[in-house]
Amino acid sequence: MRRFRTYHEVDAADRSHVPEQVGEQRARLEARLAAVGAVVIIASGKGGVGKSAITANLAAALARRGAATGALDADLNGPSLGRMLGVSGHRLIDAESGVQPAVGACGVRVMTAELLQGDAGAPLRWQGPPDDTSLWQGIAEFGMLREFLSDVAWDGLDFLLIDAPPGTDRIRRLLDLVPRPDLCLLVTTPAEIVRFVVGRSARLLADAGVRNVALVANMMTESDPPGGGAVPALAQETGLPLWASIPWDLRLARSTDQGVPFVLAEPDSPSARCFSSLAERVMEAAGSRTAP
Repeated sequence: MRRFRTYHEVDAADRSHVPEQVGEQRARLEARLAAVGAVVIIASGKGGVGKSAITANLAAALARRGAATGALDADLNGPSLGRMLGVSGHRLIDAESGVQPAVGACGVRVMTAELLQGDAGAPLRWQGPPDDTSLWQGIAEFGMLREFLSDVAWDGLDFLLIDAPPGTDRIRRLLDLVPRPDLCLLVTTPAEIVRFVVGRSARLLADAGVRNVALVANMMTESDPPGGGAVPALAQETGLPLWASIPWDLRLARSTDQGVPFVLAEPDSPSARCFSSLAERVMEAAGSRTAP
């Protein structure tokens, strides 16, 4: 029977120095994140809930309040955050302090896999043995995300927002890199199927020991029953507070498609006011160095 060795069993005779490499990478990651005021994960578990749009608008709302803000798109295979914050086509600069993130709307610093591709419309392909593509893809994705966190110059930020990809397994993988986020926002919608998926994500976070978690309801309409429906049921089942209920507005989607956060395009709209209120709650809960 084949037996696989763990990192701790790899010795110097292999000349791979794997334990040392892993230790150095972990130390570099911890040092980088220690220079950030608060790390906020925006997740869901379900795709198509508008999580990236919420991340982009929350980042812009925080920046408008004077907070130095960064946004990391952890969805490596379907990145969209860069386009929403207006950095598509920007060039990255590798400086002594680390890779300099692109600067988007309101001065938000952005890192996304899109900026590494010469052709933004091309699908991301992972190199590896042709017979084990799926196995190597998982390893490559994890390594790339770790480098986005540890090798990009996030230092001096009040907030680093991480837009998590869909899938509860992806949330678990992200927590392997950021086991103690200062805050996690779970995005849901009035749909029942979303309620069940987000409920599983909430349980995953609780099992992982993440305690500072809140719900953000997106795409709410006037027909959603007040006090009833999927969103209040989810809040009751999980015991999580509902921090924002963002109304459906087609202009929001159009605005983000154009690389202009809605909080800038329509600052007096109900949706933009919701983002502003959410930013204030995030600043208060995370204990930012910058007062609202």
